[in-house]
Amino acid sequence: MERAPAVQPHSKSFSVLAIAVLGVVYGDIGTSPIYALRETFGGKNPIPVSPENVLGVLSLIFWTLILVISLKYMMFVLRADNRGEGGTFALMALLHPERNQDKRRRRALILLGILGASMLYGGAMITPAISVLSAVEGLSVAAPTLQSYVIPITAGILFALFAVQRHGTAKVGAIFGPLTVVWFAVLAVLGIHGIMQAPQVLLAADPRYAVHYFVNNGMSGYLALYAIFLVSTGGEALYADLGHFGRVPIQKVWFTFVLPSLLLNYFGQGALLIVDPTGSTHPFFHLAPSWGLYPLIFLATAATCIASQAVITGTFSMTRQAVHLGLLPELTVEQTSPHARGQIYMPTVNWFMMVAAIGLVVTFQSSGNLAAAYGVAVNSTMAITTVLAFNVARERGRWSLPAALAFLIGFLFIDFGYLGANLVTIPDGGWLPLLIGTILFVVMTTWRRGANLLAGQVATSASSVQTFIGQVNGEKIPRVPGCAVFFTRHPEQTPQALQHLARTTGVVHEKVILTTVVIEPVPIVGSTERIELTELDSGFYSLVLRYGFMQGPNVPSDLSSCAEWGLDLEMDQIRYIVGHTDLLAGRKLHGMAAWRDKLFVRMAINTQDTTSSYQIPVAQTMKVGLQIGI
Repeated sequence: MERAPAVQPHSKSFSVLAIAVLGVVYGDIGTSPIYALRETFGGKNPIPVSPENVLGVLSLIFWTLILVISLKYMMFVLRADNRGEGGTFALMALLHPERNQDKRRRRALILLGILGASMLYGGAMITPAISVLSAVEGLSVAAPTLQSYVIPITAGILFALFAVQRHGTAKVGAIFGPLTVVWFAVLAVLGIHGIMQAPQVLLAADPRYAVHYFVNNGMSGYLALYAIFLVSTGGEALYADLGHFGRVPIQKVWFTFVLPSLLLNYFGQGALLIVDPTGSTHPFFHLAPSWGLYPLIFLATAATCIASQAVITGTFSMTRQAVHLGLLPELTVEQTSPHARGQIYMPTVNWFMMVAAIGLVVTFQSSGNLAAAYGVAVNSTMAITTVLAFNVARERGRWSLPAALAFLIGFLFIDFGYLGANLVTIPDGGWLPLLIGTILFVVMTTWRRGANLLAGQVATSASSVQTFIGQVNGEKIPRVPGCAVFFTRHPEQTPQALQHLARTTGVVHEKVILTTVVIEPVPIVGSTERIELTELDSGFYSLVLRYGFMQGPNVPSDLSSCAEWGLDLEMDQIRYIVGHTDLLAGRKLHGMAAWRDKLFVRMAINTQDTTSSYQIPVAQTMKVGLQIGI
C-alpha cells in the first residue's frame, strides 16, 4: 500500500488537531449507537431479546469494529492515499486509469471504482437524513405528544447544517469538535453505567458468542445483519476525509478515544437489554436517567449534525477527485484552509445534498425506514474498496500474492456476508441508493467517455505548435500588429481557437502567447517559480503559469511581469482569445448512444469556464466559436 504522509503541514498542537478530527471525521460512525441496536432488536427483521442473543449481537459488533474499521481501514486502507487524499477515487488514481485502457481487466477495475464511488454518493445523501432524524426522534421518547414536530425540526436542522458549510472544514470542525468530545465521553459514561448493571456482557468479546448467535437463530439471525452492519457505517467516510487531517491523527484518535467509547456504549446498551428487555425500542435513550433525557436528546442532535459533517466533507473531497480523474465536469471549488489542500467547499455539491437529505426525511418519515435504505450503498462500496485496495497493494505496495490474497479473501468474506443481508432490504428502501448510484454511474461514465471522444477529435484536428509556426512562415500568412493570448492545456499543441482564427481571418497577430495555467498541489507557489516563459520562433511564446491551490490565478498581472524575461507588452492592447466549443451530438459513427451524447452535451454546456477565474479583462476578451461532433 502507499503510505499517507505521517505529518500534515499543520501548526496546531495535536490536542487541538484531535478535537478538529473528532468534529469532522468521526461523527458518522459515532452516532450509530443511537439506532444500530434498536434496529437489530426492533427493526424489520427483529431478533428476540434474550441474554444469549444480546451477547451474540454484541460479539458481532465488537469484531466488526475490530476487523472492519480497526484492521481493514485503520491499518491497511488508510495507507493508500493519492497525494494525501483518500476515498474510492484515490484508489482509482493509484491504479493509473489512463494506462492500459485497452486491457479488459484494467477497464473492469476502473468501472468497478466508479460504481463504488457512485454507491457511496447514494449513502452520503442518506447519512444526514438518518442521523439527524434518529436523534430528533428522541423527543417522542421523552414526550410522545411532540411526534408531529419531529419532521419539521429535522428539516430545519439540516438546512442550518448545510448553510454553515461555506465557512470551511477547519472552522466547522473547531465548533463541532468540542461537542464531539463531550458526545464520546457521554457515550462512554452511559455505557459504563449500563455495564455495571450486567457485567457479564463483557464476555461478548469472545467470538464464540457470535458463532452461537448464528447457530441459535439461523436465517433470521443472518437477515438481522443489515442492522448490525450499521455500526460500521462511517468507515468509508473517514477514509474519504483522509485529506483533511492525514492518517496519523485519524488513527490515534480512533484507538485512544473513539473505539473505546463506542464499545463501552454498545456493551452498556446490551446490559440494559438483559436487565430490561422492554427497552429495545430505544435502548440508547433508555440508558439515560429520566433527568438527563432532554439534555441527551439535545446532545445527540448536535452529534448527528457532526455525523453529517463527516460525510459532507468527504463528499467534497470525492467530488474534486472525480473532476481531476475526468469523471465529472469542472465545478466551483473554494479553498477554505491555507494549510491543508483537502479542506474545501463546493457550493453546488453542498446544496444538492441538502435538497436530497430534506427530501429523504419528508419521504421516509422515520429513521427506521431509512435504515433499510442505508446499508446497501455503504456495504457495496466497502466490498469494492477491498478489491481496489488488493490491486493497489499488488501494483503499488508490492505485496506478495499470498499476503494480498489473504487480505482480499478475508475481508471480502466479511463484506459479502453483510452485503447478502443488506440486499434483502432492497424492497424496503434499499432500492433508493442503488437508483442514485446507478444514475451517478451513468453520468460519470458518460462524461468520461464523452471527454475521451472530444479529446480524440481535438487531437486529430490539432497540430503541434512547431508545425503551425512552419505553416505560418511557409504560407506567408500576414501578421497584424498587437499581442494575442491563447489558452491551452497542452503547451506543445496548437489551440483550436488559434487555428480557427488563422483559417477564417487569414492573419495572425505579431506576438502570440500560448498560455497554460497549472494549479500545483501546494498552498503557494513563489513568484520566482511562477513564470516559465519560452520564446519559440517568429513571435510565438510558450507561457506556463503555476499557482498554489490557495492562490487565485491572475494572468494579466503575471503577463506584466514577463518584462523581466525580455517580453515587453502593452497591457491595454493585449487581446485574450478564448475558444468557445459547441458540441454536436450524434455526429460520430463510433461514438456513444444518442441519449448519452445529449447528456454529455448538456453537462458540457453547464461546465464552469476555466478562464472565468483568470481575472482577464472582459473588454479585451474575444470568444472564438468552434463546433465539434462527438
